[in-house]
Amino acid sequence: MNRINPRKLLLSKWTAAQPKHREKHFLVTQLFCDEEGTVLEIELQAVLTQRNQRMAWQSLQASEEWRMGWV
Repeated sequence: MNRINPRKLLLSKWTAAQPKHREKHFLVTQLFCDEEGTVLEIELQAVLTQRNQRMAWQSLQASEEWRMGWV
């Protein structure tokens, strides 16, 4: 399980453990917060295709799906 501080996720780099559609490397491009500043969701952008996807930041904690950095 990856340990993550959600406030430091912006512009962090991630590698998909099982790439789909040749999308392996991702960059966190946006944080979505509530009124209190708590991070709820993130936007990941695939480096190769520039495709964006919005997801809960907690899903990055699954080490079987995501690895920190570009490997």
